[in-house]
Amino acid sequence: MTSAHGQNYGYPGADPYGGGPAPRNGLGIAALVVGLIGLVFFWTVVGGIVLGLLAIVFGVIGFRRGKRGEATNGTMALIGAIIGVLAILASGLIIAVGVSFFKSEGFSDLRDCLSSADTQAEQQKCEDDFKDSVG
Repeated sequence: MTSAHGQNYGYPGADPYGGGPAPRNGLGIAALVVGLIGLVFFWTVVGGIVLGLLAIVFGVIGFRRGKRGEATNGTMALIGAIIGVLAILASGLIIAVGVSFFKSEGFSDLRDCLSSADTQAEQQKCEDDFKDSVG
């Protein structure tokens, strides 16, 4: 941004006469926003893993732009990438817990009990037994 007197109030290294290129901060902002959304929705595969990966990619590119002086928000991009990593880790933990739960013996017993139950009362008994074994 340049004042009426030609003074530069923009980013470091800009042309003092206002003719320099504008900073390319879009990917840094995108990395932070996508990383935060991924962290909020880590319990879903799309939220945690896909958005986390996008945040990492955007963050790394944005950080490199900041290092080269093409952007002024390299730190924001780096934080977005770190949040993306956290979203992926949290989502991976949820997936691991879910897989281990569904492969557990108690869940297998519930599935077998429900498949052999003929009435609503028998199904309810299976669910009650499962809740007692888990809780």
